[in-house]
Amino acid sequence: MQFRQQALAKLQSPEELDLPVRFARPQGWLVLSVTVAVMAAASVWAVTGSVASTVSAPAVLTHGRGSYILQSPAAGQVTDVLAEEGERLPADSPVLKVRTADGDAVVRTVAAGRITALAATVGQIISTGANVAAVERVTDADDPLYATVYVPAENAASIPAHAAVDLTVQTVPSQEYGVLRGHVKSVDRTAQSAQQIAAFLGDGQLGEQFTKDGRPVAVLVRLDTSASTKSGYAWSSADGPPYRLTSMTMASGAIRLADQRPVDWLLP
Repeated sequence: MQFRQQALAKLQSPEELDLPVRFARPQGWLVLSVTVAVMAAASVWAVTGSVASTVSAPAVLTHGRGSYILQSPAAGQVTDVLAEEGERLPADSPVLKVRTADGDAVVRTVAAGRITALAATVGQIISTGANVAAVERVTDADDPLYATVYVPAENAASIPAHAAVDLTVQTVPSQEYGVLRGHVKSVDRTAQSAQQIAAFLGDGQLGEQFTKDGRPVAVLVRLDTSASTKSGYAWSSADGPPYRLTSMTMASGAIRLADQRPVDWLLP
């Protein structure tokens, strides 16, 4: 009976105008405020922010002018090897002596450089045009090194000028010494064939290796220098490796591409 009386009293006075109305608890207001703030920040970032991406590709440390393959101008038997691997020679220096049907012939360097590989030995029979040596075009031991990164052709257009590059060098433990720093110097917009790569690097196997998934684009990277490191170049670590780098060292390059707006991904 008491409950019935309370219900009748409620019907007689349905409005309690003197009592405050509670729309939400304080905890609810806090959650709502945080949600609105996060959404606003995300909207601003989507319009004004950017997303950095990179492309990774194989690379080789070389001197800027590359190498060339020295070929024998005559067929015959190698009677003497007049140069050594690692030796720097001026242009027109003797490398091999070949006995031919018309007498002895001397194979000479075409341009000044360092002998990086000798493919001929004493007693070997070679034919005209045979590859006998690889010569890197360098005249001074202090000539700076560059990195040539062979990037898939479809990424060439998105590589900006002076883009930052991180190079993981095979002969340097990256966990201990970090990565080598550099910036893009130039981008060859023409896709490279295996023959072109082999001619520049003086190594036919690398030409085949870098083109097995298609013809890449050559990106020349200038290495950042540092007077405080043993190698003479800048690394992500303070000191870098305690030794100098040599040319024809393999590496992997990560090139930062042009920043992309995230709103472009959201629009249809």
